[in-house]
Amino acid sequence: MSAAWDSYIDNLIERSKSNADKACIIGLDGSKWTTDGHKNALKITAKEAVNIGKVLKSGDFSSLSSSGVVVAGVKYQFLREMDKKVVLAKKKDNGGLTLQSSKSGIVIGHTKEGGSQGIVNEAVSKIAEYLESVGR
Repeated sequence: MSAAWDSYIDNLIERSKSNADKACIIGLDGSKWTTDGHKNALKITAKEAVNIGKVLKSGDFSSLSSSGVVVAGVKYQFLREMDKKVVLAKKKDNGGLTLQSSKSGIVIGHTKEGGSQGIVNEAVSKIAEYLESVGR
């Protein structure tokens, strides 16, 4: 969409007390809302965004549980989904991912190796809940 969404990357990292080192927001339709130009952008590809958007839109997590969660060319092990709107994934020696959908978007936070994924989960949730509250 535009660089205006990039401020949410800073907000998420700040809320995570720097346990998150990268983030992005995509649409359920697979569109990229944040840009790759931000220094802490999680550089999800268009194909990866479409795949993740389809899964969270449909609520069918079987492809992620069998093939993993691929973001920015890195394959993370699918850990679990919660309430059909949150996905947790991890990669040994490369941190973890937290994905949470809102009405039309998906907030994705990357937990740096050694960071607390629980704190990142809370930060991702706050951003997703805010987007939901404003109809996004």
